[in-house]
Amino acid sequence: MRAGFIGLGNIGQPMATQLLKAGLETTVYDISAIAVDVLVAAGAKGSSSPAELARNSDIIGVCVRNDDEVREVVTGVNGILEGATPGTIIAVHSTVLPATIMELAEAATSTGVDLIDACMTGGRMGAEAGTLTYMVGGDKDVLEKARPMLEAAASSIVHTGALGTGATVKLCNNVMTYLEFLAASEAFRLAEAAGLPIETLEEITRSNGNLTDQMQAFLGLHKLDDQTRQNLSDMLEGLAAVADKDLASALELAEGLDLDLPGAQTCRRLMRRTYGLDD
Repeated sequence: MRAGFIGLGNIGQPMATQLLKAGLETTVYDISAIAVDVLVAAGAKGSSSPAELARNSDIIGVCVRNDDEVREVVTGVNGILEGATPGTIIAVHSTVLPATIMELAEAATSTGVDLIDACMTGGRMGAEAGTLTYMVGGDKDVLEKARPMLEAAASSIVHTGALGTGATVKLCNNVMTYLEFLAASEAFRLAEAAGLPIETLEEITRSNGNLTDQMQAFLGLHKLDDQTRQNLSDMLEGLAAVADKDLASALELAEGLDLDLPGAQTCRRLMRRTYGLDD
């Protein structure tokens, strides 16, 4: 199997690295030449465009920032569909709307290319450890063909159902994640203002199951000293921006289903504060 991977950012870079560790012939592309060079030094082949990458790949992972970037990579000028041959598989890892997946799948199918939504959770640490969870929507047979690539970075692969359901599950998962972060942040602030030792709150909420590993890791950001937080300000801004984008997508999906999500709406409005960026 010849693997291709597009998007070598915070999570994409270690995902692509796992493909090399699994022994897959891997071609990579990113708008950052530096990011490509890092993977080439590790044993990958570089490419000058998604179309060139597609000509040298049997299955292609796409891990870029948003719906518009996924569209550009797949259907744009010098996009995947300009270079892919019939039978090629595209696995979209990006957090996008289910409607985007359906739109791109229709375009891909017209050229004989298969597309699945293979969203993942676990973050950079999960990618580095090879313990991501994939939620995959689409044809089961296509998933089985893609499995060797997905298994390189994952400990769990769940077939969620029809095309688009992987993206739907990911958006639902993210609503839970960010509401958890907001809850942990506000409980932390309340305890701190009341003079309660944070360790006491953590001990109790770990014991009763309220505080998850993910929430505790997030709370670690609030324990950093001011200088360290300043040094990490760009990273925190990036995390808050991703949260805003993901919650906006979840709310757009809900609106299309005539569903009101007031908690998610409030959470989105408070995300920068939750990450400690606004008072």
